This record gives sequence, C-alpha cells and structure tokens, in this order.
Amino acid sequence: MTHDFADLIRLFADCFAETYQTVLVAGDGEPEYLPADAGHPQHRILFAHGFFRSALHEVAHWCVAGPERRLLPDFGYWYAPDGRSAEQQHAFEQVEIRPQAYEWLFCQAAGHPFCVSLDNLNGEAGDATLFRQRVYAQVQTLFAQGIPERPACYIQALLDFYRPGARLQPADFSLAELK
Repeated sequence: MTHDFADLIRLFADCFAETYQTVLVAGDGEPEYLPADAGHPQHRILFAHGFFRSALHEVAHWCVAGPERRLLPDFGYWYAPDGRSAEQQHAFEQVEIRPQAYEWLFCQAAGHPFCVSLDNLNGEAGDATLFRQRVYAQVQTLFAQGIPERPACYIQALLDFYRPGARLQPADFSLAELK
C-alpha cells in the first residue's frame, strides 16, 4: 500500500476545511501551526518536508488543541528543540503523550507503522519504556472513554481510505509491539 502525504491532505480537507477553516500543508521546514490572518483566511497545519508521519503527528497536535489554542501560533505551546535537558525532556514527554496516542491511532487506521518519538537525539533521552507505557495507556483510555469527535472523524476517514470495512479496537494496540 502506498502512503502518500497528498492523500492525508485531501482527507483532512474533507473532514475539517469547511467546519474548522483549517488545512493541512506540506511545509519546507519544521512543523508549525499558523492561525488564520489577513493574508490567509484558513488556519494552517504545516508538517515537515512532506513526511507522512509528520503530517499525522501535527494533525494529532491539532486534535489535542482546544478552540482558544487553535487561535495561537503553534497552539501557544512551549517547545525546546533537540538537545533538551532531563527536566525539559520530562516536560516535553508530558505534553506528547496524548498527541502520540492519537498519532498511533491514525497510523493504525492508515496501516502505517508507528513508533513513539522522544525527539531528543542530542540531549537527555528520557525513559523510553515509561513513555511507551504512558502512550499505550492513553490509547486504552481513549477507547474506554470514547475517542473525541475530531480524531474520531479523521480516524474514520483514514480507515475508509486505507482499510475499507476495518474498525479499530483496543486489541489492535499492543505494548509489546510498540517501538
């Protein structure tokens, strides 16, 4: 199966362009969220260099952000680049659990491999095993409590396109297989 980022852009537009005035855009640099402004009537989610997983990850961040945060550049979040200290890495991991859980759901729906990302190659690595456990637990919690409307809509669009007739279930997600 081919995984083309252009399909993600189209599926996102089908789900959200009209309702949320938001588009997914293949960027040339680092990922970024830009709210609508005088020159751009729609909010833009820019993902890195046409990377499929980057698109899914940035959509996941958008799904986490509430209405107020979606009016702020990069949702108003703090971000320290690669090379974070242990304390900064811990803070990074705390805000990444839910987005990476959504990303895992999106990857599974699209039939695309997923692995957690600590995103700190030149800094303190953090505890990858504990982070994996937290992302896995978040996925199970989402199934138990119900997946919110925006990620559920995108999951269904991905399933319909990549795996027609399939459904996601908690048993589709295994901590033992999570890299």
